Amino acid sequence: MSTSPVFFAGLDIGGTTVKSVLIDGEGELVGEMVEVRSHVKNGYEATFAQLESALDQLTGSSGVRRDQIAGVGLDVPAPSSEGVIWAQANLGSDWVGTNVRDLFSERIGGIPVYMTNDGNAAALGEYAVRKKHFGSLLLVAPGTGLGGGFVLPGGRAWEGANGLALEVGHISIPHREEDGSLPQCSCGKLGCLEAWVSLVALRRRVAIELAKPENAAHPLNDGTPVEEKAFRLREFAERRDDLAIGIFRQQGNLLGYGLADLVRVFDPGLVVIGGGLAETGFRDQYLEWIYQGFRERAWPVYLNSPIHPEQITTVFEWATGGDAAAAVGVAFAARERFS
Repeated sequence: MSTSPVFFAGLDIGGTTVKSVLIDGEGELVGEMVEVRSHVKNGYEATFAQLESALDQLTGSSGVRRDQIAGVGLDVPAPSSEGVIWAQANLGSDWVGTNVRDLFSERIGGIPVYMTNDGNAAALGEYAVRKKHFGSLLLVAPGTGLGGGFVLPGGRAWEGANGLALEVGHISIPHREEDGSLPQCSCGKLGCLEAWVSLVALRRRVAIELAKPENAAHPLNDGTPVEEKAFRLREFAERRDDLAIGIFRQQGNLLGYGLADLVRVFDPGLVVIGGGLAETGFRDQYLEWIYQGFRERAWPVYLNSPIHPEQITTVFEWATGGDAAAAVGVAFAARERFS
């Protein structure tokens, strides 16, 4: 007697788009990633309509029936626990306190849904694409903020008792501005790693550096908004501009310094760096700056084995999952739970 094949969908809810993928029971991608507009600011009901549209496009283009989907993975750009959104973040106000997981499961006919945050989803995606890696994995992803996730051996994300684990951007590091002050983080606290390593931090650093007399004639001092200056900084770094290189070197060093404490807690063996810097022409240099900061803070045993000195105990790699990483991650998580 033949058994009908089953499939698992992954839906990655972002601020501007919903990215979605379909995998089969063996974990192989089926068809192409589908991307639709996100309506998170308009409320969860409007977003549910977009999620269903993505599901319909996934199944329609792959010749898969809705009743063949055995589970759905869903990630949200906000803290949550057991499917309930805890904070508004970049969502509409009606998300807070809502059990998004269960309501969406009801909407799609009772298909079970696994839900986590976007940092965990990206970490799960990076784990899934590394088919020969069976240990743990720590992901940090500098972007507008500084997100992260930790995957245990076997492929489960460590989410904590309340789904609030791995807020890696909000550990503190002993670094201060030149005047002795601590930068304010988006969370309202002072001196968080995210306040030093993020797009928001980059904007602050660009403004500080361009205000110095020695940088008055720099091409970026052209009257454009600081957001545009920060965006163009990568281009200058690729041209080996001293100011740009100095800013990115500081961010890389401080990220590595903070990672040393995270590695001391989790001992992941593999640290994956996500975010847009993975696509720059100076990414190899940036990874070396991270490792310099890491070496400054890390104990020797987190660099090389004391038994076999040639064995590197903490490996750093760039993310390879691309735009679909988070969607792939929650699809694999759904497969692991609902097979």
